[in-house]
Parts: sequence; structure tokens; C-alpha cells
Amino acid sequence: MAKVDKSDAQWRQELTQEQYRVCRQKGTERPFSGQYESFDSEGIYHCVCCGQALFDSNHKYHSGSGWPSYWQPVSSGAVAETGDHSLGMQRIEVLCSQCDAHLGHVFPDGPEPTGLRYCINSVALDFSPKK
Repeated sequence: MAKVDKSDAQWRQELTQEQYRVCRQKGTERPFSGQYESFDSEGIYHCVCCGQALFDSNHKYHSGSGWPSYWQPVSSGAVAETGDHSLGMQRIEVLCSQCDAHLGHVFPDGPEPTGLRYCINSVALDFSPKK
């Protein structure tokens, strides 16, 4: 699929102020404040910017970190990863592979079978319930 390519003005017009801050300016929502942190319905989490499927509720778990956490994306190509050296830390940033929206970070302290924790901002997600 082709990359979503929009101007900064288009993103500002289409997203809420908080969605723009997190997804386009690489911000982070406050821990335990996001709508999906304690959310347990079955379905698929999509990118709020472009609608691409990102995470399945079957891969979600309660990490206690304050953000929705998943042990893997819905598919191998759904997200992209890049080094993040901001705030004096070495982390791996997670981006939507379709539109480059900042989603959160991935850490090597998750459950089996992957051992990964995709720590994702709720504001970067849109949920579709299982039909």
C-alpha cells in the first residue's frame, strides 16, 4: 500500500490537538489517562491518523505501565520501528507503517511468546469491535 502523505496543515485540521501532539509531534499522553489503558473489549485497534489496523485485542495485556500494551502487532508490516535517543534514553519508537504516526515505544520486557511490550498511546488508536 502507498504511504499516506499529508501536509502539516492537513494533519492539524484532521486531528484533535492531543492527537496531533502525540502522533505528529511524538508526544506522550499521561500514564493511566488513555481510554484504552484498562479497556478489554474484543476487536482491532487502528491508527487514528490513517485507519490502518495495528493491534488485535487478543494480543493486549495489562502491563501496569499506564498505557495500553500488546505483545505483538496485528501483522509484521503494520508498524515500523526506529531508534529514539530523546530524553537521554535509548528506546525503540513504534510508528504506523502507513502514515508514520508516532504510536509509542517497544520494550523487551513483555510476556511470551514474543517477550515484547508495545507500549502505545491510546490517543493514537481508534478501536473497532469484533463483529
